[in-house]
Amino acid sequence: MYKYEVIIYWSNEDEAFIAEVPELPGCMAHGGMQEEALKNAQEAILLWVDTAKEFGDPVPDPKGGKLMYA
Repeated sequence: MYKYEVIIYWSNEDEAFIAEVPELPGCMAHGGMQEEALKNAQEAILLWVDTAKEFGDPVPDPKGGKLMYA
């Protein structure tokens, strides 16, 4: 499991919790509950990293490894 920072917040527009991974541009997920958003974000991180490696793009090292909730 990668230890990237994940920021989770409620979106009135989407009516869901949004989980953003700031260190990986465009990497985000959502869910009806915070836990679901985090689980989906962890899957999105794996896909993001796998895709970057497949195309030879750089994969940033995690800066902190903390999970943050907003």
